[in-house]
Amino acid sequence: MRPFLPTRFRNYRLALLLSCGLLGAAPLAYAQDEGGGLALAHEYARKGENEKAAFLFARLRADEQVAANVLPDYLAVLQNLKRYKDAEKLVKKGIRQHPEDVGYGVALGSLYAASGDQAAADKQFERVVAQTNNEQVVAVATEFGKRKLPEWAEKTYLRGRELAKSETEFAPQLIQLYTQDGQTDKVMAETLRLVQQDEQQLPFVRNMLQNSLREDKDFDALERILITNVQKYPERPVNSELLLWLQVQRRDFGGALVQAKALDRRSRTEGMRVMELAAIAQRNKDYESAISGYEYVIQQYRGGQFYAVARQRLVQTREEQVRNTYPVDPAKIRGLITEYQTVLTELGKTPETAGMLRNMAALYAFQLDEKEKAMALLQEVIALPRASLDVVDDAKINLADIYVLRNEPWEATLLYSQVEKSHKDSPVGYEAKLRNARLSYYAGDFKLAKSHLDILKEATSREIANDAMQLSLLITDNTAMDTSGVALRDYSKVELLVFQNRLPEAVKGLDELLRKYPGHALSDDAWYLKAQLQRRMGNYQDALATLQRITANPKYDVLSDDALFLSASITEENLQDREKAKELYNQVLTKYPGSIYVAEARKRFRKLRGDAVN
Repeated sequence: MRPFLPTRFRNYRLALLLSCGLLGAAPLAYAQDEGGGLALAHEYARKGENEKAAFLFARLRADEQVAANVLPDYLAVLQNLKRYKDAEKLVKKGIRQHPEDVGYGVALGSLYAASGDQAAADKQFERVVAQTNNEQVVAVATEFGKRKLPEWAEKTYLRGRELAKSETEFAPQLIQLYTQDGQTDKVMAETLRLVQQDEQQLPFVRNMLQNSLREDKDFDALERILITNVQKYPERPVNSELLLWLQVQRRDFGGALVQAKALDRRSRTEGMRVMELAAIAQRNKDYESAISGYEYVIQQYRGGQFYAVARQRLVQTREEQVRNTYPVDPAKIRGLITEYQTVLTELGKTPETAGMLRNMAALYAFQLDEKEKAMALLQEVIALPRASLDVVDDAKINLADIYVLRNEPWEATLLYSQVEKSHKDSPVGYEAKLRNARLSYYAGDFKLAKSHLDILKEATSREIANDAMQLSLLITDNTAMDTSGVALRDYSKVELLVFQNRLPEAVKGLDELLRKYPGHALSDDAWYLKAQLQRRMGNYQDALATLQRITANPKYDVLSDDALFLSASITEENLQDREKAKELYNQVLTKYPGSIYVAEARKRFRKLRGDAVN
């Protein structure tokens, strides 16, 4: 006798059967419809029409209901309908029929958790982990991961480690798990344990640590561990390698140099590691560390393969240091020229030392205003036998720069254009195009300048692309409302004076611009440039007062972080007021957390606070 069904339910069942095309079909038609009804069930499940989906899934054969392509959706539908007992029966049936499928056991635990019985869920998860064998570890942990259960994925990997009787088994998986879960302390423990056992894992370990270390306390903790390991296990170079890497990340180049020297002595690389570190320090303007590194190579490896390069880089670094110490001391400039001449006498004038001749020319032209000597040196470079095209064209760019100093733009643009043509789609060619764009900008031909800059914004060199973008934006912003760009013409003339190192005249030009165009969009740029020039001329207090005009005015928000960081730099480096500088760097961190200066400000703040490790 068929059970009585209320009219409403009979009508619903009839409609559903019609919608599925099942009415009048043979009893096994659904199982034989090549997946049509099953596809419809999955579609209902995807749309959240749980009643319809559950009805269709229930019509499948028992073995079909627990198939891998059916059970997950069927189970989800039953859970959504809060039919937990039916869901439990379904999963247990799947476990009996497919004991090899580890996902069913995890699904059962998740079902208990969804029903509110966390104790039963934990008990089931414990059972799954305990029953996992070597071959199933990754599959079980992956299943836990899919269900957002990282703590049980961890327990599974640790179970696998016990089975394998190895402290580093499944270390890469655990490291990735801890990284995703933000457990930095465990990332450090696992990575260090792994790399102690297998030094070939060093690149992977560095990558994972780089992804995990976020806060100063994390860097501090790792640094303490590594320093201890270096002292405890001096025979293991991997600890020094990691400490060197970490200190470079923190820009603690003095500390990194100690490790580079130790590694260099151990591996007998004739100064290679120290040269690499010194070059990084030089790029990051830590001149003292760079100089110390180059001096070490020169002293320790006088006949070595890096000696000549170290001799050149040493004087080049000293030059950068002198030129970035304001005001620039002419006596030190002449001392640098003497040092360049000494090195050239020792190494000879060759294509390899051509860079030194170019540097001397720049000092004569831009610092001592001795343009004729500079031009003669550059002609020597251009005429060097066997000189490469790159060397020659670099010298041509420098020669063109001197023509700009001499107010001979036509001669300059000819040379820039020559280099552009001979070095298409290369950094040297892009640099020449950028100089040509600036030349048009100085002349007030903003349209021509922008046509050059728009091409350069796609340059492969990020630095050139950024410079082009900034100048293009300056032109666009200041010609949008004022198409004639009258104020921008005055500003570009000032920038030409700056390029020509005529700083007092440039400051006067900025004062005149600010007087003529009060409240103009260029005002913040003008104040910022004036402060930079005042610093270069040694007028530090005046520079700070000028920067205050930006930091105290909310409408100059675009350059506020630049101005505050520059104020801190002047206070630290030029006025040597450590406490005030520390306060200003802290303001950068708190007021402008998204600023490009945050990393450097944090490093300097920590150093002034006294907690940077050397």
